[in-house]
Amino acid sequence: MSLASGSSTRHRTEEQRSAPTTGTPSASTEQAAAVPPTVPSRPRLRRPSVLPRILRVVLTGATKSAAIVVLLLAWELAPRFGLVDRTFLPPFSEVAQAWWALVANGQLADNAEASLVRSFSGFGIAVAVSVPLGLLIGWYRPVADLLNPLLQVFLNTAALALLPVFVLLLGIGETSKISIVVYACAWPILFNTISAVRTVDPTLLRLAKSMDLSAPRLFQKVILPASVPTIFTGIRLAGAVSIVVLVAAEMIGAKAGLGYLINASQYNFAIPQMYAGIVTISVIGVAFNQMLVAVEKRLSSWRVPATS
Repeated sequence: MSLASGSSTRHRTEEQRSAPTTGTPSASTEQAAAVPPTVPSRPRLRRPSVLPRILRVVLTGATKSAAIVVLLLAWELAPRFGLVDRTFLPPFSEVAQAWWALVANGQLADNAEASLVRSFSGFGIAVAVSVPLGLLIGWYRPVADLLNPLLQVFLNTAALALLPVFVLLLGIGETSKISIVVYACAWPILFNTISAVRTVDPTLLRLAKSMDLSAPRLFQKVILPASVPTIFTGIRLAGAVSIVVLVAAEMIGAKAGLGYLINASQYNFAIPQMYAGIVTISVIGVAFNQMLVAVEKRLSSWRVPATS
């Protein structure tokens, strides 16, 4: 029974298909021809409202800055209520006034410029030397076996402990300060670069080798892009180290720089000016780190976010 009904259905379907070719359209075809064709309307795309986006941005900014605001409030209120001695920790408003006075008379700009030139010079030299050297050591195992003991010795020698050595060998001028920044920044970048090359996903390497890529193309297309995130981890660490080490170096035998400003303010008992210098260093450090994060996102835009 089902076979018979199925065969009849197939028979009617074949008749409907063959009807236009024989020049005798069926009734259903005539009805379809009588109805004018309707163009399907495109669904309208709803534009997201501007107000929720603004509220979301404001809420995100407020959440991220809440801890900073709480810290500044505590800094302002603790000396005023006698919780700490305001001689050694003045309220934040007094520090802000001192900071503005340093900006107005040009002292802050001059000292910040001196520190930034030294920091960026040493940091740039460290990146230019350590990244290629780290790629070389990570890529060639014999070079790593040869240099690894020596690198471990330098890695575990604190940069500030060598500051007197740099001063004795290079003097108290700019060379010794930039050199100590180079030394301190080189190791985080170097070891993170070596680790980045050695920890590339083996699946990527096998896939690339199955495509018969040459060694230079394998390095260019697989090793280097996959190493960028870990390399930038070391670069960001070095960016923070460059400022910390430089400030310590500027406290010894320097006549300009934020470290010199902080040290001189302490000796002159200008406590608000001392805190103004410290706040300036913190702001510069945060801005420098954000700049490096932006560069990292730019260079590693091929990465798929974990939330997608």
